[in-house]
Amino acid sequence: MSVVNIILSAIDALLALAIIVLFLVQEGNDRGMGVVAGSNSSTDSYYSKIKGRSREETLKKLTIGCAVVFAIISVFLYLSLARNW
Repeated sequence: MSVVNIILSAIDALLALAIIVLFLVQEGNDRGMGVVAGSNSSTDSYYSKIKGRSREETLKKLTIGCAVVFAIISVFLYLSLARNW
C-alpha cells in the first residue's frame, strides 16, 4: 500500500464514523400514522417556514455531503488498490 492509499483509507474510516454519528444525532419522524392518514398539522406553522435553516436540516445536509464524499473516496480507493496505482 502506498502512502496515498493509507491516507485515503483513514479518511474513508473517519467519514464512515461521521456518517454514523450524524445519523444517530438526527431526530426521528414523530408524526407517526398521521402521515399515512393524510393529516398534515404543520402546513403553515412557523417551524415549516424556517425548516431550511433549522438544526435538523443542517444535520441532514451534512449527512448527505459526508455520504457523497465517502462514496467518491471509496470508489477511488477501490480502483487504486485494484490497479496498484
